[in-house]
Amino acid sequence: MQKNVAAGRGQRKNGLFAVGNIKFWAFLVCFLAAWLVGTGIRQAKAAALQRGISREVLRFHVLANSDREADQQVKLKVRDEVLEWLEGQVTEQEENDLAMLEVRISQLLPQIEEQTEAVLREAGFPYGAEARLEEAVFPERTYGDCTFPAGKYKALRILLGEARGQNWWCILFPRLCFLDCVHAVLPSQSQEQLQRVLTEEEYESLFDPAEDEYRICFKYF
Repeated sequence: MQKNVAAGRGQRKNGLFAVGNIKFWAFLVCFLAAWLVGTGIRQAKAAALQRGISREVLRFHVLANSDREADQQVKLKVRDEVLEWLEGQVTEQEENDLAMLEVRISQLLPQIEEQTEAVLREAGFPYGAEARLEEAVFPERTYGDCTFPAGKYKALRILLGEARGQNWWCILFPRLCFLDCVHAVLPSQSQEQLQRVLTEEEYESLFDPAEDEYRICFKYF
């Protein structure tokens, strides 16, 4: 009799344990499913925001021949010379209209190459350069207190020599390429330029108040 009672208690304990296991695994499956759905939604939203941002900006990208100090220094000289030269080639109307600016940049590509190669020759470098207006994949990069998400962006790209070194980038449209590298945040004028071309959601996605303040300048990768 006692054996039967003990056996009954053991069966009830095993039954309760099994029910508890089933509830635990059911909860875990539901939790994981909800997490995966939420992650998918967030990723889809982030991708949509990036595509929206990319349609409204034009990046400027200078790729150094190599990571040798001399190649890196001439890359910066090319950057300075080309940006200064472009200021005299683009009208105010083109500067404030992305479609017009892209047309103008595409027309100027041969001259941009000439300007770049003149800098290289003057500095004594044997390799040439190529200027392109094309889509390229960029990693996430921070510009002042503004972070542009990773993804495809249209860019004016200048490839120096083998273009295997660290490179430099900025935003050519809206006009953010001429900022002083001493600011920890984008100047208000630059923020207004971004606000004009982006939706409110796209603009706000560029600024993450939870992140620490960045020290500035243009980014290398």
